[in-house]
Amino acid sequence: MHNAMKTSEPTTRREFLKTTTKTAAAVAAFSSVAPSVLAAKGPNETIGVGQIGLGTRGGDLINSIVYVPGVKVTAVCDVYGPHRQKGVERSQNPDVKTYVDYREMLADKNVDVVVVSAPDHWHCQMVLDAVKAGKDIYCEKGFSRTLPEAKLMREAIKKSGLVFQLGHQARQATCALQAKELIAKGLLGPVTLVRTGRYGNLPLGQNIWRWYGYYNAWDHPDPAKVAKDVDWTRWLGAAPKIDFNERHFWHWRCYWNYGTGQAGDLLSHELDFVQYILGYGIPDTCSCSGLNALLNDDREVPDTWNAVYQYEKRGCTVTFDASMNTSIGQPVEFCGKEAALRFDGIAHDATGFTILPESFNKNSGLPKGFEKGKTPSQPNHLQDFFNCVRSRGTPKCPVDEAFVETATFLMSVEAYKQKRQVRWDPVKEEIV
Repeated sequence: MHNAMKTSEPTTRREFLKTTTKTAAAVAAFSSVAPSVLAAKGPNETIGVGQIGLGTRGGDLINSIVYVPGVKVTAVCDVYGPHRQKGVERSQNPDVKTYVDYREMLADKNVDVVVVSAPDHWHCQMVLDAVKAGKDIYCEKGFSRTLPEAKLMREAIKKSGLVFQLGHQARQATCALQAKELIAKGLLGPVTLVRTGRYGNLPLGQNIWRWYGYYNAWDHPDPAKVAKDVDWTRWLGAAPKIDFNERHFWHWRCYWNYGTGQAGDLLSHELDFVQYILGYGIPDTCSCSGLNALLNDDREVPDTWNAVYQYEKRGCTVTFDASMNTSIGQPVEFCGKEAALRFDGIAHDATGFTILPESFNKNSGLPKGFEKGKTPSQPNHLQDFFNCVRSRGTPKCPVDEAFVETATFLMSVEAYKQKRQVRWDPVKEEIV
């Protein structure tokens, strides 16, 4: 194992500007070079997929990708040896190529599409490099850690004409589309309040985000062996340079240098679901409080996160309440003047909804809830992406929606850190 571990410090303004300047320079370096945008693939042509990141979420994604018709995983990339091996085993392709450096994978002519499921602090550079290589992109949320990164990514993707999908699987739900159509007709009356939340509860000592490679994996790998098997310099990338720190490697969501805590991981799912259904865009204001109520295990990000957003011109408030210390859930609820629509779970678990109060339905003509079969079934999120790769169409969560998601969740981060309400300036596209 390396020398005594250094404690990670929150990114300073100097470090942030240095990183952003580097990224901006990278965009400028290739913005004048037109990528070789893929032509539409015929129905019988195989789409080759290169996946970057085979950890917790990446391992689940590859399990789904291999079953998409007409798609083959041709390359896998990870800086950690056991994760690369996981990718090989799950690729269902005996000829799959392996890479440690994702830039080498981007040069692979058998890779048409890139799936980015690395830690959040790598998303911006990987997406920009994939654009430069002319690869269509499926990227996991959160889109980016900072607003400047999100702007650079949006500009590069839109100029390229490449197909981009952000990983918000809740948009595949047929019940969500039916609710969207019902609410758009005004059948609930004006929607003035939307309630969302995320709740989890594990035994102390097996705290959320403290697993080792998967959500229920608690066996602690030998840190010395992990240090030998991981290219730590590549894993850190533009993050502050520190000696190998296994807690940061395994539990990166707990630290600000690599992600945005509950904002980018959980709130982003719920608020993207609200955006899909209402289409109101970036909220006008946000207030947010956070607290480590019980999980005092050196994590920097709070285990409790409470955000309140307001769409002032719409007269609508959206709340997000989250706790990692209780299992009492908050299903997504759209509360209108005339009636409320309550889903049967959190965003990406939703399979149906009910209209409340039930007595209102008898006189309004509203259904009692989700009417199965009335709305055409929707392709799952990955299939939607690959359909668009073939047709050169626009998937359900393209880059403009990714930007809305990012500005929205980053408003909660800024409100928490500054301990005040923040506003969105739509002209400057800044959080103020």
